[in-house]
Amino acid sequence: MARIIVVTSGKGGVGKTTSSAAIATGLSQLGYKTIVIDFDIGLRNLDLVMGCERKVVYDFINVIEGDATIHQAMIKDKYTDHLFILPASQTRNKDSLTKDGIKSILQKLLEMQFEFIICDSPAGIETGAILSMYFADEAIVIANPEVSSVRDADRILGMISSACQRFQKNQLPIKEYLLLTRYNPIRVKQGDMLSMKDVEEVLQIPIIGVIPEDTAVLQASNKGESIILNRSSIAGKTYFDTVYRLLGKKCDFRFLKEKKMGFFSRFFWR
Repeated sequence: MARIIVVTSGKGGVGKTTSSAAIATGLSQLGYKTIVIDFDIGLRNLDLVMGCERKVVYDFINVIEGDATIHQAMIKDKYTDHLFILPASQTRNKDSLTKDGIKSILQKLLEMQFEFIICDSPAGIETGAILSMYFADEAIVIANPEVSSVRDADRILGMISSACQRFQKNQLPIKEYLLLTRYNPIRVKQGDMLSMKDVEEVLQIPIIGVIPEDTAVLQASNKGESIILNRSSIAGKTYFDTVYRLLGKKCDFRFLKEKKMGFFSRFFWR
């Protein structure tokens, strides 16, 4: 049975779209038929992160309004088999999204036997964000280990529990996970950033991944390649760990402590 997963955040700029692209790419690399949908109507970025902006002809709203079929709007990823992208409209506003329209698209994707449907939500608590999570089975909330970001994540968690279809139909509650991004062990040690344990105690939901700060993320984004394709990068490795945990596999958390320098490293650093 397909899993519909919304990737959301309380505020922008925390790595939500980067994470949506990485998780979708990782799942498809493991052989799962996956599609990632950009719900950020009017401000689409997923196509840029995944390097398919020149292939966009039709979009999410075109399908909802009947101007194109789902097959015409879907874009096959150029790097990974089994992965497709459904881009957002850049010229319409979020009022173009409707619950019935989204339901129709999701039903078509289920009929096409997609195993994972990743919904890249706009940040915040406006209509587009609420609609992106309404039909989800699971939610991955993205946050940076900072007080303001964690507080916003807490607000989003409260919304998810009451705004989704599962709640309204008295079904099993939506599964919630937290993904910490831009984690810096040195700043944690200095007291300038919350630790993984601090965040876990505040939000009280399972942490599915911790992605350290990594300059390779920006480099990958500028090239239109998902960071998870860079298997030698710290971020690429930890995103793959996150995907494995999402599939129910056990993985130790890595890169949570400051890397110790050897004698010669300390000598030359001085």
